[in-house]
Amino acid sequence: QPNRGTKRPRDEEEEEIKARRKQASAREHSRHREEESVALEETDDEKKKLLQIIERDGEEEEEEEEPLDESSVKKMILTFEKRSYKNQELRIKFPDNPEKFMESELDLNDIIQEMHVIATMPDLYHLLVELNAVQSLLGLLGHDNTDILQLLKQLSSHVSIAVVDLLQELTDIDTLHESEEGAEVLIDALVEGQVVALLVQNLERLGEGVEEEAVFLSVFSAIVENMAEFRPEMCTEAAQQGLMQWLLKRLKAKMPFDANKLYCSEVLAILLQNNDDNRELLGELDGIDVLLQQLSVFKRHNPSTAEEQEMMENLFDSLCSCLMLSSNRDRFLKGEGLQLMNLMLREKKISRSSALKVLDHAMIGPEGTDNCHKFVDILGLRTIFPLFMKSPKKIKKVGTTEKEHEEHVCSILASLLRNLRGQQRTRLLNKFTENDSEKVDRLMELYFKYLDAMQAADKKIDGEKHDMVRRGEIIDDDMEDEFYLRRLDAGLFVLQLICYIMAEICNANVPQIRQRVHQILNMRGSSIKIVRHILKEYAENIGDGKNQEFRESEQKRILDLLENF
Repeated sequence: QPNRGTKRPRDEEEEEIKARRKQASAREHSRHREEESVALEETDDEKKKLLQIIERDGEEEEEEEEPLDESSVKKMILTFEKRSYKNQELRIKFPDNPEKFMESELDLNDIIQEMHVIATMPDLYHLLVELNAVQSLLGLLGHDNTDILQLLKQLSSHVSIAVVDLLQELTDIDTLHESEEGAEVLIDALVEGQVVALLVQNLERLGEGVEEEAVFLSVFSAIVENMAEFRPEMCTEAAQQGLMQWLLKRLKAKMPFDANKLYCSEVLAILLQNNDDNRELLGELDGIDVLLQQLSVFKRHNPSTAEEQEMMENLFDSLCSCLMLSSNRDRFLKGEGLQLMNLMLREKKISRSSALKVLDHAMIGPEGTDNCHKFVDILGLRTIFPLFMKSPKKIKKVGTTEKEHEEHVCSILASLLRNLRGQQRTRLLNKFTENDSEKVDRLMELYFKYLDAMQAADKKIDGEKHDMVRRGEIIDDDMEDEFYLRRLDAGLFVLQLICYIMAEICNANVPQIRQRVHQILNMRGSSIKIVRHILKEYAENIGDGKNQEFRESEQKRILDLLENF
């Protein structure tokens, strides 16, 4: 048998195979690492090259970017005019083919965005007017490019909204005050170009409930607010250019609450602030009815969000503002506004405190006489006296203070005592005698509450005056006015109203009331002299400055009450 040689053990063979596999694996791993290293080096090189390009481009841009001066603004306006003209030309040439003018539309939008930088230099606003840019911008507000929006949904805003956006920044109130001269020129040009009428046309074109309407309205309300703050008289022109009519139409649209209704209520409140022309216009456009209809929703339901509550408050403020005009008091009466407010007081919803404020505005002064009589006819005394006897607990939740509540209630009672005659006046006075004169007791409780607050405020003011005199400082009329305002804040006006009610009921030939007032004053160690002094000060400051004859007759009436007190 042939010799086959020595046989290697099986274990040695397996170990050799493993060793070879390891070597092959190591070589493969090494090759992969080399490839990865080369790839990484290439990626790093690419990154470095990209960064160099970006840096170089940034440097070029910085070199190209000119400082903002007169010539650069002129250049920008010229570019804007060229792009605007080109866009207009293409639109006329291809009216049915938006793709042809799409690029020019985007270029125009870009230059309008660039023009925002002019808002940082109000001194150069005159260039916008001199180079006719304001007129061109206003012309673009009539720019009908909803076709572009349909075609390019990725566009976040179109030219009209871009223009409005720019106008908002240019009319920013802080910017306007930086250069009064530049601001005057710009506002003149915008008013002359009927900016508000054009903006209203845009809103009409957009239609209700469209997504763009909210964007447009929010910016529009800011523009109106800015311009109104800088030049309050432009509110009249704005309202007459169709804004008032559009706002009322939008508010009464049968749609669920949205942000647009909030914006509308804000703009309306701005237009009516200290403006009798606009208050009259709203009345003529049946605006009192619109406001009452919108507020009637909150008779039995609270606003569901903070935004809706803000809108409700804006509408109440607008209504109060309108009631400053006597012709609107009649419209409010005929529109059954008193009945609505009375129901709100009974329902105890959030709207209650605002309804109280509206009633105060509706009944105050001689113009409120008809409303006062109607209020008693609809059994309003049953509603108002429980509010007089006790301030509601939940009042803090709606941002109304106890002082504001008591001021409105006392003001309503003072108006009723001033304006009611005959049977209605008797019904009112009887309220002060029922339940062992509890209403008189409450009146005296409020009198001492506010008298204490006033005495504390007066003591502090007297101390400040003494310190000023000691330092040799002069107390001028402005300082005296400031001190008087501080006294009003401390509750002087409420105290004056309480003293007026006290004088009225004591002069009503009802011995029971007079005896109770004197009895409580004596018990608390107080004096009629203090009440007389407060009422004399009230008489001296009465009147709204519009009617001298009314002021004199009212002063005489109060002083006559004091004689018999």
